[in-house]
Amino acid sequence: MSNSARVNPLRLLLGPLWVLQLFTGAKAFSDNPIIGSRRLNRWGLHAFRVRLAEGMADERRKRLTTLVSAKDAAAFARDGFVCVRDFLPAQVFAGLRDQVMAYEGPARETWQGDTITRRYAIDNAALEAIPTLRDLLDDRRWQGLLHFIASDRSQPLLYIQTILSHRFDADPDPQTKLHADTFHPTMKAWFFLTDVAEDQGPFTYVPGSHRATPARIAWEKQKSIVGPDLERLSARGSLRIEESELATLGLPAPSAFAVPGNTLVVADTHGFHARGPSVRPSVRVEIFAYGRRSPFLPWTGLNLLSLPGIAERRLPFFWWISDRFPKLLRRAWVPAGLKRPADP
Repeated sequence: MSNSARVNPLRLLLGPLWVLQLFTGAKAFSDNPIIGSRRLNRWGLHAFRVRLAEGMADERRKRLTTLVSAKDAAAFARDGFVCVRDFLPAQVFAGLRDQVMAYEGPARETWQGDTITRRYAIDNAALEAIPTLRDLLDDRRWQGLLHFIASDRSQPLLYIQTILSHRFDADPDPQTKLHADTFHPTMKAWFFLTDVAEDQGPFTYVPGSHRATPARIAWEKQKSIVGPDLERLSARGSLRIEESELATLGLPAPSAFAVPGNTLVVADTHGFHARGPSVRPSVRVEIFAYGRRSPFLPWTGLNLLSLPGIAERRLPFFWWISDRFPKLLRRAWVPAGLKRPADP
């Protein structure tokens, strides 16, 4: 039998899975030969997924508009994010900040370039140790903004997060490069517990870049045609963009969120965003929420993993599994012992 007639049995086994992934949030051009197919993407496969995902998210958000004020809905439609200063009453915020900073819990860390990101799961143990977290998590505006922008009523993943910049003599943090997290609308939220200076790694976002405009679709299509050959993170579906390219897409320069503590930012991270550069070692502490649903489901809830009693246990369980199968699950978050959020 000639080489051309041989069939790779692994491809036969994985073929149905690769097809099914088209109907999920799978995004990596480099992992799935259908998602990464030059021919199919030249014919418009990736562009079709982008348009369909945005359309379905828009329909879900229409059903969730009662969760947010008209002002917040308009700000999101225009910019792709909502920024709220003085989110909690000053006394409540001070109590939350002090309790979080004093919390010594099991930390997880990952290293990217010269930066460490440290996370603590907001699980039952953390909620018991930091009772004032409930003032934030039970706040109706917090819940409404997160659900509306995520286009989903499911409970997001919740963390205490610390960004420690310039910790190594290494390449710059890759998160400082403008990028979209994935091809479809998704939500991230930052409730800053510390002041964020403009030169100390502020969150940055390109206003209006969350929309799949004709120019954005054309850009996405062009990238997808060469998707597997792009640099590593883009090839895995988190497309990077140069700031000089923004004008060709009709987009403005990025806005940096140099904000005081007690500021909430909730954004659709299909829009272009980055962690701003830091000129010196800095520490940023925040409550971080992350919601990424399967983009092609029409409903706005029905996520069993977000039910009370289960939602608080998701992260500890996932980390427990990833510790036992690190290669299979590409473990990135390693145990770092008991630490306080601002510890060096």
